[in-house]
Amino acid sequence: MDLIIDGYNLIGADDGLRGALEPKRNWLTQKLVAYQRRKAFSIVLVFDGWRSGQTQETKERHEAVTVVYSRIGEKADAVVIRLAREKGSGCVVVTSDREIRKAVEGFGAVAISSSEFNQILRGLDDATGEDEADEVDEQPLHRGNPHRIGKTERKRQERLKKLRL
Repeated sequence: MDLIIDGYNLIGADDGLRGALEPKRNWLTQKLVAYQRRKAFSIVLVFDGWRSGQTQETKERHEAVTVVYSRIGEKADAVVIRLAREKGSGCVVVTSDREIRKAVEGFGAVAISSSEFNQILRGLDDATGEDEADEVDEQPLHRGNPHRIGKTERKRQERLKKLRL
């Protein structure tokens, strides 16, 4: 399974984007390296470079985690959407941005919120190794059988189970 992460969105969901961002990016990258060692998923972490980045998109490897900085003038959102389009239904996108979620779900990808994925990452620090995120998610409203969740939500929950530690 491929995991594409909207980096600043995930950082902002945890403790905000105030202060120095480099230590927060480094911390998140190291958390994802540890997570990747346990789950062996392909992970791409995307950050904005659109205001002060390079003229070309840049990529860095941190063990098995690829960190992508969008080129100057391009937002990370566009990179996340492009990568999800290329990977299609085999990927999970971590973002709380509604526009990104809607776009990637149109390609068959599954989107999960940054807060949901933060809960999963916090499980890395759990000495007991137990997963706190086994509670049932609130079901969205949909048409059809009221006792059955929608296809998109079922797919999202299946992928979420695979992501958990």
